[in-house]
Amino acid sequence: MKKGTSVVSLGAAMLIGAALAPWAMAASVGSTVSDSWITAKTKLSLAADGRVKGRQVEVDPKNGRVILSGKVDTAESKAAAEEIAEGINDVKGVKNDLQVVDPSRREAVDDKDEVITERVQKRFSKDSALREADIDVTTNAGVVSSTGEVPSLITSSKASWEAWKTSGVKSVKNRLAIEDETEGY
Repeated sequence: MKKGTSVVSLGAAMLIGAALAPWAMAASVGSTVSDSWITAKTKLSLAADGRVKGRQVEVDPKNGRVILSGKVDTAESKAAAEEIAEGINDVKGVKNDLQVVDPSRREAVDDKDEVITERVQKRFSKDSALREADIDVTTNAGVVSSTGEVPSLITSSKASWEAWKTSGVKSVKNRLAIEDETEGY
């Protein structure tokens, strides 16, 4: 049984490697490495390392800087994920937002996070500027993250403030981008 599993794993790794080969060759001839390449390489490396359950880690690169988020079982897994991400070629920096949550408490935390996300989205829906903006909200162990694009710094600030005022929120991470006001000129 183990031999069959090893063959399947090896086969999957070879397929992924073949699929990523064009990106790898482009990177080797000096072109800029894309964030999607960094995501793929980081996720593959996390999945291959026994210290981390790769499916528990979200990888969000922006211009070569990687943000790790999600819930891992131990502090050792959190540290290992950061170490792995830092070891990826062309990664310029890593921000480790992973939360350590005991597996026995994960379901309760996930449920609570879902409720907090719904509360924040409800608050946003009551404000016309926030309702019309392109804002995605996620919650991880009570930490609300907002991503997307908004028309102004005022709208971004308003999103942070409304999220912060929501019951159950421990902190807010505003990752909203301000739309380019010079677009179309």
